[in-house]
Amino acid sequence: MAGENHSTVTEFILEGLTNRPELQFPLFLLFLGIYSVTMIGNLGMITLICLNAQLHTPMYYFLSNLSLVDLCCSSVITPKMLVNFVTEENVISYAGCMSHLYFFIVFVVAECYMLTVMAYDRYVAICSPLLYNIIMTSSLLPAGGWGLCHGAHWLNHRDGLMLKLPYCELLISHYFCDIITLMKLSCSSTYHIEMTVFVLAGFNIVVTSLTVLTSYAFILSGILRISTTGGRSKAVSTCSSHLAAVGMFYGTTAFMYLKPSTASSPAREKVASVFYTTVIPMLNPLIYSLRNKEVKAAMKKTLRGKLF
Repeated sequence: MAGENHSTVTEFILEGLTNRPELQFPLFLLFLGIYSVTMIGNLGMITLICLNAQLHTPMYYFLSNLSLVDLCCSSVITPKMLVNFVTEENVISYAGCMSHLYFFIVFVVAECYMLTVMAYDRYVAICSPLLYNIIMTSSLLPAGGWGLCHGAHWLNHRDGLMLKLPYCELLISHYFCDIITLMKLSCSSTYHIEMTVFVLAGFNIVVTSLTVLTSYAFILSGILRISTTGGRSKAVSTCSSHLAAVGMFYGTTAFMYLKPSTASSPAREKVASVFYTTVIPMLNPLIYSLRNKEVKAAMKKTLRGKLF
């Protein structure tokens, strides 16, 4: 059968973030705190947007979708990492590892497209404000992002690229099942998979980042045409949070996947992975809430209503 699994491996061992015993418990507390803030921040953002009518606009609809993606991405990775900090044997089943890999890729690519949709949203808001509600009220944009995400990786998994690989080693030198580290465990050549990963990652990262850059080029042009200083300042402030999120996410993912696997260092890969799997999902709701007057006003209104 074309999709038959030729691997005799039934489970893998995750090396974890560090092999130093004295760091295990402090790191457990650190990442437990990060995960708690991530859950509270993203669930809080989704709840706040749902409860406040003034936030029922396309911009905040997309932001709630981004919070959902961040919540899911972090939940795929962090709970297993926390368990590994407090257990002696960091074992994950073969099926669990492949499921881990699939859902991780799905949510990372979904974030690419969600950030792209949000860049387009800012472009329409600044350059065509009178048509904003007409253009952006359609929910097809985020749906299209999710569809592209699943479609690209359905093609990848349809051929069973990772499932077809025979694995000769069990130790994954990472804290989760990433495609780059899994390829290093194979007994056979992984050249065709590396090329597929490079092409898919290149498409998803380069095409979406170019779309973001194009949107911001038009945004910059639109800002320069605004005559008042206050108008320009307001336009810039509406984009600053999104630019911060885009810079952090694309910088780390490009570092991880747009290079040959032979040019990677396990330590650097772990640091980059920690940033976009745990830190960025925690920071996104903080960036969008602390730098957004409407969100802060809605938060005060909601808390005042709950308290009084």
